[in-house]
This record gives sequence, C-alpha cells and structure tokens, in this order.
Amino acid sequence: MTHPAPELLLTGGRIYTVSPDAPWAEALAVSDGRIVAVGSHAEVSALAGPETEVRDLGGAFVMPGLVDVHNHHFLAGKEELFELRVPIGATFDGIIDAVRAYAKGLPADAWVVGGPWASDRLGDVNSAAALDRLDEAAGGRPVMLADDSHHNRWVSSRAMALAGIAAGQPGVLTDALAGGRATGVLLEAAGLPVARAQEAAGGLTPEQERAAAQRGVEILNSFGVTAFQDAGVSTHILEALHALDTAGDLDAWVVTSLLINDEIFGYSAIGEELVFDGERFRTEHHRPDFVKIFLDGVPPTRTGAFLEPYLPDDAHGAHFHGETLLQPEELELWLRRVADVGLSAKIHCTGDASVHAVLNAVEAVRAAGYTEARYQVAHGQFVHPDDIPRFATLGVAADISPFIWVPGPIVEAIREVLPRERADQMQPNRALLDAGAIVAGGSDWPVSPSPNAWEGIHGLVTREDPSGAYPGTLWPEQAITLDEAISAFTIRGAEAMGLADETGSLEVGKSADFVLLNRDPFAHPAAELVQTTVSETWFAGRRVYAAAPETEV
Repeated sequence: MTHPAPELLLTGGRIYTVSPDAPWAEALAVSDGRIVAVGSHAEVSALAGPETEVRDLGGAFVMPGLVDVHNHHFLAGKEELFELRVPIGATFDGIIDAVRAYAKGLPADAWVVGGPWASDRLGDVNSAAALDRLDEAAGGRPVMLADDSHHNRWVSSRAMALAGIAAGQPGVLTDALAGGRATGVLLEAAGLPVARAQEAAGGLTPEQERAAAQRGVEILNSFGVTAFQDAGVSTHILEALHALDTAGDLDAWVVTSLLINDEIFGYSAIGEELVFDGERFRTEHHRPDFVKIFLDGVPPTRTGAFLEPYLPDDAHGAHFHGETLLQPEELELWLRRVADVGLSAKIHCTGDASVHAVLNAVEAVRAAGYTEARYQVAHGQFVHPDDIPRFATLGVAADISPFIWVPGPIVEAIREVLPRERADQMQPNRALLDAGAIVAGGSDWPVSPSPNAWEGIHGLVTREDPSGAYPGTLWPEQAITLDEAISAFTIRGAEAMGLADETGSLEVGKSADFVLLNRDPFAHPAAELVQTTVSETWFAGRRVYAAAPETEV
C-alpha cells in the first residue's frame, strides 16, 4: 500500500525530538497537521512528491512546541488589552505615578484595574498614608491592583466603600498607627467583594472576552507554546475558548481547570454549578478535563499551610502554621466526586502541610479504585522530604512554576516570614525527578511577567535569576540537567495534562507542533540559556508565529 506524499518536508535541521527512542533527527514530514515521518535526511526526503513543499532548515535547531502546564492565559490577555500595567519592580512612587497617569484618561467614576505590585512592596503600600496617596492619584476613582502573586489586592477607599469592606473584616489589613484604619491591602478572598463590585460596574463583552483569550494564545505562541493548561477558569473563559476553536481560531491545545473554590478571581460560577457542566464546552483543541482547588494561599502573607510554624509576629504569635482552605474529608470527597465523572484535579499548594494533605487524599482515592484520574500539585514550593517519594507512588505530577522560586521578590518576601534555612529549601526538583515523579514546567503567567519557558529552563538548570537582578543561587543542589528541563516543558507537561498522545514530542502520528529556535541550547553555556528565543512556532502543521527579521545596525 502506498501512502500519499507529505504536504511539507523540513530537512537540513538539528531536530531534538524529546523521544527517548530516537532523540535526534535531521528531517520531518507533515500531512494533515500530523507528523508522518521523522528521521534522517535520506529516508524522509525519499517520501517527497511533486506537490510536497520542501524547506531546507539550514541547520536550524528544531524541537517540540513548548508545553506550559500552568498559566492564566485569559487573565494575561485581558490585562494587556484592557488594564493598567504597572512597570515590573516598580517602587511605591512608581506605582502611584502609574495610577495617576492611567486615571487621567478615564471618566470620573471609572475603575482603575491592573497591577502587579511586587510582593516585597507590601510594607510600602500597607499604611493609611499610602492609601491616601492612592486615593489622590486616582482622583477618587475606585482602584483595584493585584500583587505579583495575584492572590492579594491593594484597593482604594472608594473601591472598599463600593464593595462594603471595612476594618475588622477577615483579611483586611489595618494601620495601628492610624487608629486601626484599613490600608486597602486585602489578602486572598478578602478581595473578592471588590472584584465582584468591579465586574458589576461593567465587565467585558463576549467579543472582548474572546479577544482576551485569543491575545493570550497569541502571546504564548510567540514564546513557542503550543499546549497549555489554564489553571483556573469559569464559564466565560470556557465560552471564549469554545467560540475560538469552533471558528478555527484556537492555535494551541488547551486544557482547562474548572474552579471548585475561588479565593482570588471573583468569578461568579464556581463549584457545583461549574465543574459538572464543562463537557458542553469541549472542542477539538479544548479539553475541560481538570478541576482546580485552592488548598492554601501564599507564604508571604502567611496564608500558605506549613507543618512547622512561621516566624513569630504580633498578629499571629509564635506558633502559627497557616491552614488549609478545605478539611481533609472535604478534599477527598471532591476528588472522588469529580473522578466519578472523569475529571482530574490540579490543587494549589504552597506550604508543605497542604502538599501533605493532597498526597493523603490522593492515597485514599487511589485505594478506593480511582486509577485513571490525573493529579497535579500546583507550585508545591515546599515539600517535606518524607513526601517526595509519594509523588511517583501515587501518580501525582509536580507542577513546578519555576519562575517564582529562583531568587526574586517573592523569594525575598518568603524569607521575611520563614526561617532562612527553611525559606531557601524551595522546589526540590532534583529529588522529585530522582524519585521518579513527573516534573512539569509551568509559567504561572501573568504572575510571572512573561510565559518565556527559557527563563524557566535557565532557572531549572542554574538555580539563578535569569534576569540577573537578584544575585546568587537558590538551593543549587536541586538543579536539573538541560534535557530534563526541556522535558519538563514538553513531554512531561503533556503527560501531566493528559495530552501526551497528541503533543510534547516529535513522533509519527502526533500533532505537528514544533518550534525553530535562534540557537542550539545544547551548544551554549547554561548561563546563556535565557538568551534562547523562538524564531518560528508551528501548530498542527501551520506556522502561527514568526519573529520579525533582525535588522542590521
């Protein structure tokens, strides 16, 4: 039986397939959006017919499309198109200046929505005097600014008034030197009434929501991402993805995580009314296959749950550990219920106590016969050594979000609340890999400034801040190799998401998702990994991104 000639043949390249059986190739062939051959120049070129488009890569480095197991593409697209962008690392004065400049162009009662402000600026914004300056800069308008974790907000007096927020409510920080006035800093779920008030004042239209989702995917494509998992969605995002794919405009594999509880987003549909209704949004490239559970918050605000206590402070005393948002029996019940309808789960954990609780719940669910469901510990910065082997044993993937554990502002903020010897033992990636766990790379963009996987790969290999702004290394013994880091952002991410049959490696039968890079990362020092950029991105056999040609100076 003869097969039709491929539509596209790429040859003359250095192709890293990420397949353990044949990691390197010279050529690949594509038909109907699928890979139909991978191998040497001679064997693949022999398949060409008179209508085959043949492209000589000229030695370019090719690898699978990148897989981002944790981002918030819709939020990122919405922020870029419709919100104030505070400069990265802005000082307090820089935040105020950005609000003032943005507010000038708005109607008198319009909301100022945006961010991020850096976690280590908490001390700067958390005072009544700082709130007064925010109110003045906004001209009395309601303001809602997310921090870089997107878990906490700084809001204006007008915003608090509209949302019915006052000093004394849980999560509302106050200034003792100003008579206990609220400072506008709202931790975790304390900010949800403000988010809902802003939404009620006029949210996005369905067309704008589709534009936000599409812009998020376009940006991801520009960084070589062809498959990703959105780590927290509700109905409006599901509708936007369904509409895009139905129209042929969704240029990535998308797995969504339907929110069981919502501590930070302020979405109206969560839990019962959302997670059992996701199937109607399924399309060819969109898979609503996961739920998302927030089990704790973030360490800088002492909302992460730990086995050992935080450093003492006046508000919490000397024995405060934080706490999980669900009790063990609630967590296990949700995992059983969603597994009954074929759904897997991504669980947000930052402290080692919440990681331990997830592993206990999965152990009970597995023992009850639920073997097919996939489980991901999202972030998992801190893991007790005794729990590391349990990831592989229980089939739990580590969604590692490396962008937020290399030296940087969030690490600095964690060092303020945990003993240094504990704070610096963050993200035990080498130990997890050695124990057989799936370690999958995620950006957590827009918590991270960009979804550039090469920043994450650089950090995984060097344990250094890729930008160079924060010196030193963070627990360098946990560094992994370049091939392991690339696997984390390709095939391991695909496995964690349930997409390994479709993408994550360049093998016959899989979707033709690949990227061309500006350089061979294996041929340069690890300290230069962050200089790697994407020249072209291909999804399902179509080029969906091409970098602008470099101009000579």
